[in-house]
Amino acid sequence: MIPVRDTIQSRHFPFVNIVLILLNVFFYGIQLSLGGEADTLMIRYALVPARYTDPGGVADFGSGQAIPALFTFMFIHGSFWHLLGNMWFLYIFGDNVEDRLGSLSYLLFYLLCGLASGFTHILLNPHSPVPTIGASGAVAGVMGAYFLLYPRARIVTLVPLLFIPWFIEIPAILFLALWFLMQFLNATLAGDHTSGIAWWAHIGGFAFGALIHRIFYRKT
Repeated sequence: MIPVRDTIQSRHFPFVNIVLILLNVFFYGIQLSLGGEADTLMIRYALVPARYTDPGGVADFGSGQAIPALFTFMFIHGSFWHLLGNMWFLYIFGDNVEDRLGSLSYLLFYLLCGLASGFTHILLNPHSPVPTIGASGAVAGVMGAYFLLYPRARIVTLVPLLFIPWFIEIPAILFLALWFLMQFLNATLAGDHTSGIAWWAHIGGFAFGALIHRIFYRKT
């Protein structure tokens, strides 16, 4: 299922959401410009659990890089499709969440969700030497907030039926519940190490966003 758009119109211009999308695109452009050196950049600024838990990894990483990497990893992507998928979901769900939280609160909320997703990944994969990158954990937090803020919204969804594009409207609460279920199934059946995707980071981000969004809620 590919979300096309939601049925909720934002009342305010989603300034921060657009800036976040542009920042991710900008940093991906930097990665492309580095050519063969992009891998070095990704490893340097990615989230590597072993660098926080293993004595050798901590010494190698250095305290000067440890804290920034908890945030920089969410602005780095491994491919164009990785970037496009994350930014598309952020574009669809982020504007409405920013509308409800307010721009500055939304920015803080987004970063905290990304941070929570990173900590979830470290907690469940403490000795993993595999670099983790991408905005998906932060975006999942935005989706967790949307799940509770707009349960009656509907998501226009593309469902490929053989080679025929089929567009249907799915209640947002159902779409996001199915998305969360898929993350959970992938996490429990496949696991982070075999799939290369930090499924538990998605789950942690979503749960954290759903849990704390009321702290930032702006009454209108």
